[in-house]
Amino acid sequence: QVQLVESGGGLVQAGGSLRLSCTTSGRTISSYYMGWFRQAPGKEREFVAAINRSGGSTPYADSVKGRFTISRDNDKNTVFLQMNSLKPEDTAVYYCAASVHFGVVTLTTLYDYWGQGTQVTVSS
Repeated sequence: QVQLVESGGGLVQAGGSLRLSCTTSGRTISSYYMGWFRQAPGKEREFVAAINRSGGSTPYADSVKGRFTISRDNDKNTVFLQMNSLKPEDTAVYYCAASVHFGVVTLTTLYDYWGQGTQVTVSS
């Protein structure tokens, strides 16, 4: 079993920035393909960004391209999500997830471990 813990959420005005982090326990983070997802009230959980084991592949949802950046530091066992130019529609609970699969992994069903989530609220 792998435990994921997110941090860095909070309340920010539109146009502001936040950086989320996710740390792992159990196996090292280098063993997994990592992803960020979000879920707003009344909506389904949706893909935000992902990063492969080496960090060389980083797919993004169209809604966040150019604003969000995913990165990882395997030595520190941490994955990050830098969020800039935040919009009210970015308001959601953000979840970190880990997958044992390879290739481009953007579907929730392909992730094996999930964190508890961290709330991000963007005010207008």
